[in-house]
Amino acid sequence: MKNLSVTTFIHILFSVTIAILIATFLLFISWDRDRSKIEEFKRYQLISVTFLSKLQSSPTPEELEKLYKELHVKPIADHKLEVLKKDIQERGSTLFSGGSSAGMVRVFNVEGKHYINVQRMSYNRMFENNMPKNYYFEIAIASGIFIILLLLLIYFAVLKKLYPLKKLHKQIQKFAQGDMNTRISYEHDDEIGKIAKSFDDAIVHINQLSASKNLFMRNMMHELKTPITKGRIVVEMLEDESIKKILIRAFERMNELISELAELEKVTSQSFEPNFEYIMLSEVLNESKELLMTQSHCLKVEMEEIALTTDKKLMALVFKNLIDNAMKYGTGECVMFRTNYNIVEIISEGLALENELSYYTEPFSQAEKRSSGFGLGLYIVHNILEKLGYRLDYKHHEGKNIFMIIPAKK
Repeated sequence: MKNLSVTTFIHILFSVTIAILIATFLLFISWDRDRSKIEEFKRYQLISVTFLSKLQSSPTPEELEKLYKELHVKPIADHKLEVLKKDIQERGSTLFSGGSSAGMVRVFNVEGKHYINVQRMSYNRMFENNMPKNYYFEIAIASGIFIILLLLLIYFAVLKKLYPLKKLHKQIQKFAQGDMNTRISYEHDDEIGKIAKSFDDAIVHINQLSASKNLFMRNMMHELKTPITKGRIVVEMLEDESIKKILIRAFERMNELISELAELEKVTSQSFEPNFEYIMLSEVLNESKELLMTQSHCLKVEMEEIALTTDKKLMALVFKNLIDNAMKYGTGECVMFRTNYNIVEIISEGLALENELSYYTEPFSQAEKRSSGFGLGLYIVHNILEKLGYRLDYKHHEGKNIFMIIPAKK
């Protein structure tokens, strides 16, 4: 029940309610039919006993007329008797038959009309049932139909009231999938309208923050590039090689930070979509070697050729970052790049990570004792792999750190 949507819950609730109501009315119809038969039988018993006992006292015509009114019966005219007897023989059925030594009373049904035949010695009369019809059953049925229709009307009204939630959900999904221009609108000022307005305000605020962040990042990177370039030019003129190396490395580190921030902005953008293509693993690895430049000679490769459907540049960047990290923080001379079925592994000698992998895939969360890196490498790797349909895993085995790129389960 907890995982049921509101619409499904309403469907079930109204369906069960209407089903119970219909079942109740069917039971009522059955009960009313049986009750009517019992009451009818009792009435004809009463007519039989009353008629026969009254006829024993030789009543006057006035008394008989009074009795007819009390019992709600109407004498059949003599000229209609022959036709009626023929109808009873051809189409009639006996509903009741009773009597005693005083006489006999029988009730016939002919096409829904009831006729009562009273016989006592020379008295033989045919009466038509003149009992006023009650409409309790019809009223009950009409009430039931009205209630069911009312429930259906309420059901459709509730669904119509909830329908904007579907539209709201679709608009929020579009925004979550990266459509930053999505706007949420709702005409009415009810609870759903207030929720829609709150989401719309939040989208506007998020867009403003995102625009401000992007502007700040671009300006910052642009403004830093100029002094770094000038600084490198000035450093090249220094004669002291030790100071020159320190300053060159400092400027290189600044360039690395700007590059990582640029990649971070690109990959974490909601509107960013990878450029998928069918490509071989060796081509991606060669691309990453070019990014590594002089460091690629420290890379050993043991792999089987695998066909990938991925973004070549982004996957090459993933390989480059993982291999670069392995070279920087590993204690061995070289790094191993190998495949294990459809899993890519980057292996280096070294101590096990002090924290869980999730700690290092957060931005700027590197251990305090590290002297190089900005803590963005694994964060970028993690975000790229998510967009490409992979996940990053890690284990430490026999003194080696093993980072694994695994296809995500679909």
